[in-house]
Amino acid sequence: MYKIVLILIAISASAFAAVGDPQIKTDHPWYPGELSCSTFERLFKTQAELYKRVTGRGVESDEDKALAAWYWRNLNYWHGEEGALDYWDQGFGKGGDSRTREYWTGLFAHGFGLCGTTHSQWTAEIEQLLGHVRGRACGVAGHNSFEAYLTGGAYGKGQWCLLDHDISTVIFHPDGSRLLSIDEVKADLNTLKNPAFKPQRQRGWRVSGLEDSDAGGVYGAFNVAEYLPGYIGVPPMVHLRAGESLTRFLKPGLEDGKTFVFWGRNYKQGGIPGPERSRAWVNQPEKMFNSTKGTGYTPGQARFANAVYDYKPDFKSGTYKEGVIDEDEKHVTFEFYTPFVIASTPANDQPWGIYDVGGKNGLVISAEMKEFISIPVKLSTDQGKTWQEGGKVPADLTDLAKGHQQYWLRFEAPAATLQTANISIRTVCQCNVATIPRLHDGENKITFLNGGRAVLSAGPNKDQAMAHLVDGKLGSPSVTLELATPRKEQAVHIYASSWQSSSAPPQPGKYQIEFSADAGKSWQPIVKDWQITRREPEPKDFWSQSMCYGDAVLPAGTTGPVRVRFTNEGKRPYIKVEAHLVYQPATSGATEVTFGWKEGGAEVKTASHIFAAATGKEDTSWSVPTGQKVETLWVKYSAK
Repeated sequence: MYKIVLILIAISASAFAAVGDPQIKTDHPWYPGELSCSTFERLFKTQAELYKRVTGRGVESDEDKALAAWYWRNLNYWHGEEGALDYWDQGFGKGGDSRTREYWTGLFAHGFGLCGTTHSQWTAEIEQLLGHVRGRACGVAGHNSFEAYLTGGAYGKGQWCLLDHDISTVIFHPDGSRLLSIDEVKADLNTLKNPAFKPQRQRGWRVSGLEDSDAGGVYGAFNVAEYLPGYIGVPPMVHLRAGESLTRFLKPGLEDGKTFVFWGRNYKQGGIPGPERSRAWVNQPEKMFNSTKGTGYTPGQARFANAVYDYKPDFKSGTYKEGVIDEDEKHVTFEFYTPFVIASTPANDQPWGIYDVGGKNGLVISAEMKEFISIPVKLSTDQGKTWQEGGKVPADLTDLAKGHQQYWLRFEAPAATLQTANISIRTVCQCNVATIPRLHDGENKITFLNGGRAVLSAGPNKDQAMAHLVDGKLGSPSVTLELATPRKEQAVHIYASSWQSSSAPPQPGKYQIEFSADAGKSWQPIVKDWQITRREPEPKDFWSQSMCYGDAVLPAGTTGPVRVRFTNEGKRPYIKVEAHLVYQPATSGATEVTFGWKEGGAEVKTASHIFAAATGKEDTSWSVPTGQKVETLWVKYSAK
């Protein structure tokens, strides 16, 4: 009898299993989804194909590569005010620079940002596309712009060129031969700012694509150069445990159309709370190339979207252990990480009400108890270093979790008690509408990939990284972190970045990031001899800080802790560091993907498909037929 019970448990546990990094893309011409842009290799391929389809030009030259990247950014990212993360453990927007400078968070969690924010992030993309320090953010008159350093052809050994996607502006030489720098535009601004001046020289890219007055209002000065002001963290990965689903809604409002959960400024445009932009190419991408009028003004042209995790851990089969980071006879602790940002329904309708006490709907714990059971809960956003009281289930812990990308959730009860409580955990995040897969009219070809990966992050917040500190300290020129997979899984990759004081102008010096998989006995490079490369012409002032970042494949069979060490020869103090350990979940299950859409505003239609558990290989076996005037409403991934 004992052996039979064990077999039944084994069968039950294997029927449902975790899914690490499920991604799809459709063949939508503009918005195919995350599998088209979740690594730089995929992103650059997508950009090149889109650019050639629309313009007829390939991307062999620096100029075409840069324009293809700039074009894609215009269609997928809009100007808006994102909510701050608590980077410095002193409250939102306090303690230091609160700009979202990390590339993947900016693209997937927000999809919008102010001029300095988006251009800081974009330096990291241009770093991958063109080479080291080939992009810089630039302080101009009342605005933050961008230049890329292009070589070859008309650019010879190299020239800085204006590529401003925040106000959708590039400016060509009057003869159309090449792109101009900010300095060159400034010297003849009265002529070059005019969209009607020799428009044919612009090759289809309208000067001041958002609003006619933009270029003339900002390029009269060039005040600051920012070298390496953004960085790359870990690529976006979703880890679904058995009993968990992720649904992304393209429009604000969730299931009922009335529940608005976001992380940014509340503009209340058109009676809909939350971030929005009325001048953007997002959601009207077909109009940008060869535009003669610009984006136009349409209230709510671009808005936030939502990513909703629903998790019902199964305490009967034992699969709940896939999400557990710690448990004993008195408590069970679950971990959670998202590439998006946990959002909030604000307690009020003030512009920045998201920061105020009383937020709801970001993290909600519920239960179905046949009899009264008291289950206190606690939450940690610094990986168990400190805990906050969350009351008793049912509970809304939004104020404790909002504005973060990770948490640990502790139930002060054993698994046996939780088994009778039927616990449900809902985490509602904000995400970028442009990275959600969409359907189009007709036959839709779907590509699915189970990446078989998950991540444990020491960062991006200071307290999250310091929970892993084993040597050195912030404010010094040497810091070492140590990370280990949550359940002794195999670690396969490490990502790391540092934020340091580098002076204005930047002082020379080499930066190193190394890892050790043998407790510090030997070290291998993640980043070697990183330097700030300065190129003329330069303004008189500079940003006094900079970023260093990189990644490395770990030795096969790495299951123990991995150390990450940050040092530099210039003895520059580190302001913040972070590291992300990518691992292979111990189990891999099937994934059910479901689309919801409307045709011509009629009733909602759905289609579902279950993809096998195999990892690392794209599956193109599914297609979705649709009618006319298709509007994608949501897409859902469920671990099976």
